Amino acid sequence: MKKAKNHKGRLPRVVFLVSVLIAGTTLILPGQNKGTAPARKGRSQIVDDSTKNVYGPKTALSTTERSLFLNQNRYVPLDTSIVNYHRWTYVQRFNNYYKDLGNNGTALSPIFPTLFSTIGVTAGFTSFDPYYQTEEPRYFNTKSPFTRIYIVWGGNGRATTRVEFSRNITPRWNFGFDYRPILSDKQQQYQKAVRQTISHYYDFYTTYKSKDDHYFLLFNYRRIRHRIVENGGILTRAGDSYLKFFDKDASVNLTKAETEQKRSTLHLFQQYQLARPAQLYLTLDYSNQLNKFSDDTGVDNAFFNYFRGDSTHAADQTLLTTFQNEAGMKGNAGPLFYNFYYKTRSYQYENHYLESKVGDVLAYKKTGTERYIGGTMALTFDSLTELSGVGEYLLDGNYKLEAFWKSPWIDASGRSSLSKPGLMQQVYYGSHHAWNNSFSDITALQLNGFLKAQLGPLFISPGATFSTFSNYLYFREQVDPSAYQQVLPFQSHGSQVIFSPELRMTLRLFRRLYLRPQVIYTSFLKNDDNAFQIPQVFFNGQVAYENALFKGNLIVQIGVDGHWKSAYHALSYDPSIQQFYVQQRATVAQFLLADIFFDAKLKRGKFFFKYHNLVQAFTKIGYVPTPTYQGQHSVLDFGFELLLFD
Repeated sequence: MKKAKNHKGRLPRVVFLVSVLIAGTTLILPGQNKGTAPARKGRSQIVDDSTKNVYGPKTALSTTERSLFLNQNRYVPLDTSIVNYHRWTYVQRFNNYYKDLGNNGTALSPIFPTLFSTIGVTAGFTSFDPYYQTEEPRYFNTKSPFTRIYIVWGGNGRATTRVEFSRNITPRWNFGFDYRPILSDKQQQYQKAVRQTISHYYDFYTTYKSKDDHYFLLFNYRRIRHRIVENGGILTRAGDSYLKFFDKDASVNLTKAETEQKRSTLHLFQQYQLARPAQLYLTLDYSNQLNKFSDDTGVDNAFFNYFRGDSTHAADQTLLTTFQNEAGMKGNAGPLFYNFYYKTRSYQYENHYLESKVGDVLAYKKTGTERYIGGTMALTFDSLTELSGVGEYLLDGNYKLEAFWKSPWIDASGRSSLSKPGLMQQVYYGSHHAWNNSFSDITALQLNGFLKAQLGPLFISPGATFSTFSNYLYFREQVDPSAYQQVLPFQSHGSQVIFSPELRMTLRLFRRLYLRPQVIYTSFLKNDDNAFQIPQVFFNGQVAYENALFKGNLIVQIGVDGHWKSAYHALSYDPSIQQFYVQQRATVAQFLLADIFFDAKLKRGKFFFKYHNLVQAFTKIGYVPTPTYQGQHSVLDFGFELLLFD
């Protein structure tokens, strides 16, 4: 018996070592039911003497991979809050920091400057990133099977669903999956069930811990296929009134164009406890990103001013495949967490039009391998105060440095990076665009800090964000209208310095009424080449009544959301390359976007009603998120959520 036990204890070590050997081709390592009736076999529900289900949000605990990696193991109960539950679109979920093309699921562009998370090679297509990158699964430890079903029936055929399932197979082994479709009908020239957005995301995940807690495994597979029927914006003619622009039956520029992004990732994380303060770990990632554009150019050729290849049909396609290994050591020394690693990242980039250019001198390397070193330090003072830093160095000179300070009184962060341009910005050949560039690496620095103070019923948080860029790379419209390509990538040889002071507040009045304003003022201290286009004033606001009624059985939030930006030259969008670009011709007018909402929780179910864009219902004039694109018209949305624990 003792011999068999030792054999089982070595199994996790064998699994870990086999994984290390596989990665080595490219990597060098630096309780019982007490109810009156017994539970039936196969059922996990526990009942007490009054047949009350004891499973619920507090028994389905979840955490993130980052928390597990940092050895924090912060498994928290389910979030059952209804505050801002009605904000279901991606633009509103992220506090209006993005703009889209007027329909849920369309291309997204950040309003404020952002830094690259990857300093090495990237595909260069980012307009659909939030639909994938923000959906990483949470990892559960459940006492019973857990299911969350969330459904939104938005007006005019805009719908989304989220299905989450997780259960512990054993106390040390958990399995789960997530599924999220986005289905949005066309909003211009609306016809029921004629889709503009068809997106399906899903993932599978599992975690396992050995009996002696020495070995831990985390695995997930994620995939998305995101398809958009592009309309190119509203077709405008000389003499058309501004009011006519917002006609639901207004003609559009494109009728046959489609874009698609397909992404998938296999992710495996393993760690083995050497001693109490030290663990060896290995992370493997296999990813691919496919971007497509197709169109019948014979129908839509009036929209484009440059043609290449097939004169009747566009079929552009790029594919980036990467394989990444990261191995290192991590652990805790008292309140200090440390981590050091070595990483290799191999890539292969394909553009089928480029295959015919093999003999040409191009700034294009189809395959390559990048090698990194890096580490993390995190010093935890108490449950609310932490100082942490992250550093990564790509051995050909690129780097990323990040520092974070979190405390009850102040939050601050700093980021600095030298990152490579995207591959498609360097070299691209498509049906309507072609270029061959040798861009330099991009330097960026971003600092921000916010004070936090609770003064009786008033919470106030003033702060600011400071950003600088050199060799900034972006797309812009050509000044010369006779240029054969109107939109091209461009690298600024100057610099950009942006300062954005901000004020966030929450004021409680009469115990149940809340005012939540947020104001950001942006000033360009320097903006060479007009590389950035940001509204000078950005405002979010909310007035809400929040209360628990009927002895706490019904919890409600009722109020009005408001969002406003000052007029500015918003970025335009080119669907054939899936890129937003700088333009100086069209000014997007200021507009108050107001939503009335009713959020409620009844037992373990939540639901909301929201009337979107109240102003347009009275004025018949709407908002323009992106030049030539209508914003969402006035519409009623409804959504609900159910939690099941059996």
